[in-house]
Amino acid sequence: MLTGYDREVYEAADRILRERRREAELLQEKRRTVFYSVCPEAQKLEQRLAKTAVRAAKAVLGGKNAREQLELLRAENLRLRSQWNELLRSANMTEEDLEPAYRCKKCRDMGYVDGKMCSCLKDLLREEAYRRLNALTPLSLSTFESFSLEYYPDRVEQGPGRSPRSAMREILENCRKYAEAFSPASSQNLIMQGATGLGKTHLSLSIANEVLQKGFGVVYCSVNNLIARLENEHFGRDETGDSGSLLESCDLLILDDLGTEFRSSFSIAAVYNIVNTRLLLRRPTIISTNLSMRELQDRYSDRFASRVAGSYVRLMFLGHDNRMQRLLVQHGKK
Repeated sequence: MLTGYDREVYEAADRILRERRREAELLQEKRRTVFYSVCPEAQKLEQRLAKTAVRAAKAVLGGKNAREQLELLRAENLRLRSQWNELLRSANMTEEDLEPAYRCKKCRDMGYVDGKMCSCLKDLLREEAYRRLNALTPLSLSTFESFSLEYYPDRVEQGPGRSPRSAMREILENCRKYAEAFSPASSQNLIMQGATGLGKTHLSLSIANEVLQKGFGVVYCSVNNLIARLENEHFGRDETGDSGSLLESCDLLILDDLGTEFRSSFSIAAVYNIVNTRLLLRRPTIISTNLSMRELQDRYSDRFASRVAGSYVRLMFLGHDNRMQRLLVQHGKK
């Protein structure tokens, strides 16, 4: 089921469908113009065919001798249709050449068939959502396959009692399974915790990548940018935005870098409301943060930390800053 896309995604998909219809109808008009220029009698013949349909309708309504009149009109229609087909053959054209060449034959580029969303619109929504998310993040680079464990030490560390590589291998597998089995109705909430540069954003985007490909609506945003957007809408600087309903309705919400936003009474309340509303609606959310549970409690509130601790599966990222290690490796190769 496709739900929870940004309103702008729906509008963009609708614009594409409208443009497809316009192009198909313009091409139809051009082909008809060519046909009429080659066979001038075709236009008159088409008008006569249209008149037989009107006369048939009148005969049915007239009642008297309707059957006899309909038989005569049917014979006339067949004769005219035969002449029409002959003209098409002489112009080396078919009936289909004079019809709009819609991309989707099922819905005629309308997006719906018998009130149900057509597969072409579903594809457009998914492609547009992917394009928009990819414009904001390196989504195409963030896949499970591109997540490398080589930067995580393989030696057992005293605190956790296991190696970072072992822990991250398990987290990688859990994230992969989460994405494969994703369901807006049953998937759990995740909180990815750990120091900077350990791959939290990479894995959250990898999940987003796969969930989007399944056709679900994903909203990914850094909390810092989200709060700025919500403030603009709340204080009237952006009267067209409707981020609140989008955050509530999307199939999967990913809040990246929780705790990096400017701390204010507005941001604290906004973060709590988003998390709490999603929990009440039973819609899955993924949070990534550098903060521990104690730091979340201190920064936001006991109530917020309690909601997260009781309703989110914790993924503890271990290791050292991989981004710095990659830079050092690249520098060493030069």
